[in-house]
Amino acid sequence: MEDELFSPHTDAERGEKSSSYRVMPIFAILHSKLWCFRFHRNNTAEGQGAYMNRIRVMLVEDDSFWQQNISSDLAEESDIEVVAVAGTKEEAVEAALETEIDVVLMDINLTENNLDGLEAAHEIATLMTHRNVKIIMLTSLSDKDIIIKSFQLGAMNYITKQSYKDIVRAVREAYANRSSIHADAASIMRNEVQLMPLTSMEREVFELRKQGLSKQQISEKLYKSTNTIKSQLKSIKNKLYPFKNG
Repeated sequence: MEDELFSPHTDAERGEKSSSYRVMPIFAILHSKLWCFRFHRNNTAEGQGAYMNRIRVMLVEDDSFWQQNISSDLAEESDIEVVAVAGTKEEAVEAALETEIDVVLMDINLTENNLDGLEAAHEIATLMTHRNVKIIMLTSLSDKDIIIKSFQLGAMNYITKQSYKDIVRAVREAYANRSSIHADAASIMRNEVQLMPLTSMEREVFELRKQGLSKQQISEKLYKSTNTIKSQLKSIKNKLYPFKNG
């Protein structure tokens, strides 16, 4: 039939069959366009998404409400798969050792207010260094010290549950090694980096000064002479604002 389709004979020469043959090129064109569309789609990011490796996520959360809702949200994403759900520190560490995981969503308080999620994160980060597992802390806490401690123990990001709609994007960014610190923790971490040059004593003086205490009040609170406090405030200024005079 393909020979006849491209035959140089006229319709009159083909006789009664001419009408059916006249339709064939239309199907050939449509078939060709459809094939080209599929080829284009499969070679774009959208098409390739169906064939890419899915991001394997472990959710560590003791609250059944959050377990169900976060798991359901992640299940709607074609490129993400929840491969494990743990409710305790021990379950989380065991699952991490036995399951292929790319990203961990870790609640901080797994047993009342024990902050054992931090311990679990540290253990997993230590044990999984060869597998490059990314850890995102997911919690209702916004305490500065806890945020800083989370990053010190190996977390890649920190998101409060009030910002749970950002979880999917955070998972993808962590998996791609292009994670930016979420706004829930960014300002605190930025401030922490700025204060890194200070000694522990200078840091204490800085915090008290920030609270509005006078040099005399800081002196009395820390049992230091006023001259010592003045000297430390000068050192703080030079370290934090090296390009400002006066």
